[in-house]
Amino acid sequence: MPGITDKVVAITGASSGIGEATALLLAERGAKVVLGARRSPRLAELAARIEKAGGEVAHVRTDVKRREDLTALVATARERFGRLDVLVNNAGVAPISPLDDLRVEDWEEMIDVNVKGVLYGIAAALPVFRAQGFGHFVTTASTAGLRVVPSMTVYAATKTAVRVISEGLRQEAGDRLRVTLVTPGMIGTDFVDGIASPEVRARLTESRDGIAIPPDAIARAIAFAIEQPADVDVNEVVVRPTAQA
Repeated sequence: MPGITDKVVAITGASSGIGEATALLLAERGAKVVLGARRSPRLAELAARIEKAGGEVAHVRTDVKRREDLTALVATARERFGRLDVLVNNAGVAPISPLDDLRVEDWEEMIDVNVKGVLYGIAAALPVFRAQGFGHFVTTASTAGLRVVPSMTVYAATKTAVRVISEGLRQEAGDRLRVTLVTPGMIGTDFVDGIASPEVRARLTESRDGIAIPPDAIARAIAFAIEQPADVDVNEVVVRPTAQA
């Protein structure tokens, strides 16, 4: 895949789910991947798998709530591989609940990770991309940002914000930078584990187990956007299970 080979790609939320699947697929296709996530042991394990398969990889513990961690992730890419071609802003959390539960700390966590984490990634990579004269932002959103349902109000709000930020960034990026928003539907990950409400968790677990598609479906969409020629900007891709309403 000549559009991916040798590209340097930093990925947040890389220790599991969509981030892990994306790292494995891009490394398999010849990218040099820089992994960021909070769970250092999982990162080290994933990096070892990539290296064993012949890939090039670096990893650094990254909490996207900390702006300095995003700066360090981008710096690691440049120090190890000389540049950064793509930043995949993928880290996200979904401790959803009805508003009546007043789980304000969970609301704040979603805002800090899902919105501010994306902005911190942009702040870290945008000056680097401008100086290089090229670069590609890929951000993971959610179909929750397209259709609001009960219990997902705050989560949907954060993903709507991500869509707005990505579109604004695209318009400001100019003709040298690319901006892609990838919007997954129901994916087979462990996101339901963070849901406090037993009723909501049971409902979403049943839905996930019934219709979810694997994380590598999203990884393939991300790879598709990255592999395009420099003058082709895939702005938004929505990938959901065929059975999802």
